[in-house]
Amino acid sequence: MKKIIMSAALFAVFAFGASAQDKPAAKPAPAPAAQPGNMAAFKWVETTHDFGKIPQGKPVTHEFKFTNTGKAPLVLSQVQASCGCTTPDYSKEPIAPGKTGTIKATFNAGAVGVFNKSITVNANVEGGATYLILKGEVNAPETTK
Repeated sequence: MKKIIMSAALFAVFAFGASAQDKPAAKPAPAPAAQPGNMAAFKWVETTHDFGKIPQGKPVTHEFKFTNTGKAPLVLSQVQASCGCTTPDYSKEPIAPGKTGTIKATFNAGAVGVFNKSITVNANVEGGATYLILKGEVNAPETTK
């Protein structure tokens, strides 16, 4: 009798479990603004800036300029430097189609030597992220004796 009750209980668990599974919902079509032809798009003046040789201990700044060549407002969701020695500042408001925006990056030249720093720009554009590069060489200050 125990076997019959256990078998019935086990059957009920599997039967109800199998019927409770729903078919996956069909993937909805993307909204018109998310389709590639209707998205925001970057057109950069440049994505790499070479400071050349710079003195140690003197922060340097460069402004990267872009135009929204897309059909939707361009929204910068996150702009992040690869290290704490670089500080980005950027347009917080949406950039309308045809309008320009900037990302200002300041590099604190603390350590002597060649540097190559990146800034990741996340936005509502196809591909999602763009990488900006700052490079150059920090020279030690001349000492007088």
